[in-house]
Amino acid sequence: MRICLSCRSSLDVRRVHCRACNLSYEGNFSLPRLARLSPEHLELAETFLLTGGSLKSMAETLNISYPTLRKRVDEMITELSSLRREDGRAANRLLDAVEKGELSAEEAARIGREINGTE
Repeated sequence: MRICLSCRSSLDVRRVHCRACNLSYEGNFSLPRLARLSPEHLELAETFLLTGGSLKSMAETLNISYPTLRKRVDEMITELSSLRREDGRAANRLLDAVEKGELSAEEAARIGREINGTE
């Protein structure tokens, strides 16, 4: 879940938990870009992967015309590009916070890895 069911605002991740060892981490965590796509675009991205990237197979799987699918893919690309720009601005804010001494370089690097989905 990434959207508040009450007001439809974005939810923040504050706690993560390991079921195997029962360890929990608390703090502010960022979700990777793909996880922040709208539910419709997330489903589209999943279908893209499951059909091996074939738009023709995707259109058949989703039972929609190729032009309709192409429009939806273009909308998904626009959303993903917007998220990339937002992440770029967030990275700049992290660098500014490090320069001002408000954040350690290690913490900024950890947050940056979270944003990029590499941690």
